Amino acid sequence: MQRRSFLKSVAVAAPAAGLQSFLVAQARAQSSAKPSAASPHVVGAGEDRSGQPHSLGFSSILFKVPASETNGGLFVIEHMHLQGGGPALHMHLSQEEWFYVMEGEVAFQVGEQRLALHPGESVLPPRLIPHTFSPVGETPAHMLIAFCPAGRMEEYFRDGEKAGGKAAAEKAFMERYDMKWIGPSPFWKS
Repeated sequence: MQRRSFLKSVAVAAPAAGLQSFLVAQARAQSSAKPSAASPHVVGAGEDRSGQPHSLGFSSILFKVPASETNGGLFVIEHMHLQGGGPALHMHLSQEEWFYVMEGEVAFQVGEQRLALHPGESVLPPRLIPHTFSPVGETPAHMLIAFCPAGRMEEYFRDGEKAGGKAAAEKAFMERYDMKWIGPSPFWKS
């Protein structure tokens, strides 16, 4: 009887010991990775982390947290002076996108749901859910947008600006950056 109990204990402990070794090795690998930044980086109000604002034609875009500073875990932008327009209806294949309205009123479509957000409100369209937005108030809107993980979104904004802004709303262009173009924005005016 004691032998049987011993064998049962070994049978239960052996896989657990292997799992424990694996988890310890993973923790060591992560803790030995270099930190993404040696010191905090402060980005002032109205400033871009690289010192140069960006635009896709319907707003001024400031990179607040570049992907390179978070090992690709996060990319944060500030949309200022956001006027009518906005992106095509699209979805992200690999990241969530979080929107925080700071000024103005912004209409969103997330899946089939329509929302109107005001200052202090936010929405998180999960990955693989079609979404778009457009300011709808009488004054330009102002938002923070975060992508997690960063994926290729920083490249998308940089390359979209180089291509003249409007190219960023085209199907083939969006799909190069791990997004799926669904269709024109329902907020675009003819």
